[in-house]
Amino acid sequence: MNALAPITAQVKPAEPLYRRAAIESNANVLPQIYNQDTNIVIWQRDLEQTLTSAVNTLISANALKPLELAVSPDDAFDQLIKALKPEDNNRDEVKALCEDIALLVEMFCCLFDLKRAGLRLKILDKPMCPRFHVDKIPCRLVTTYQGVATQWLNHSDVNRSKLGTGNLGKPDEESGLIKSLNNINQLTEGDVALLKGEYWDENEGAGLVHRSPPLAGTNSAPRLLLTLDFI
Repeated sequence: MNALAPITAQVKPAEPLYRRAAIESNANVLPQIYNQDTNIVIWQRDLEQTLTSAVNTLISANALKPLELAVSPDDAFDQLIKALKPEDNNRDEVKALCEDIALLVEMFCCLFDLKRAGLRLKILDKPMCPRFHVDKIPCRLVTTYQGVATQWLNHSDVNRSKLGTGNLGKPDEESGLIKSLNNINQLTEGDVALLKGEYWDENEGAGLVHRSPPLAGTNSAPRLLLTLDFI
């Protein structure tokens, strides 16, 4: 045998990444975002009627405005109250919304050991991100207080080569990104979801694929969306 003969390395093909969704009806599900095989966690939450009524009243009265704030668990409520400037006729409604958002800020910061979070509150009458995509972030919390909520895809149902320019200008439903419209999942009003992105440790190539929902029509209710991000 020639000792100088080249050795042919046996390269094993990379195993496909597996990712799943963790879905429960209580907040105890949120820490499952730390599971490597999980790229979305959904707390299926029913909003209290007082909060739903408060949000409806505020939107109908045009009493809300888009917000972008850096908040901490200690100052989130106060910052929100200051930014939304409640009046005598809507003080209780503004307080109810601010209390709920402040609670989510506290949960988000505690879960990820963050001193602050980037908060965005938006009223949308058209899709903000209408194409399926992944976020180049570690993780984001999303919840919709009113209106249709975020759509998302299971990792196993996505042809990731069709994301971005790979769609060749075709709509998501025609590009080959998904096999069937039945593969599209959707959050519901009130759900609190954690969406793991591409910058989560060891999650490159497995960030959750999602998009803003198409609105039902010209008469559909505006969408009130809250997102929380790492700072």
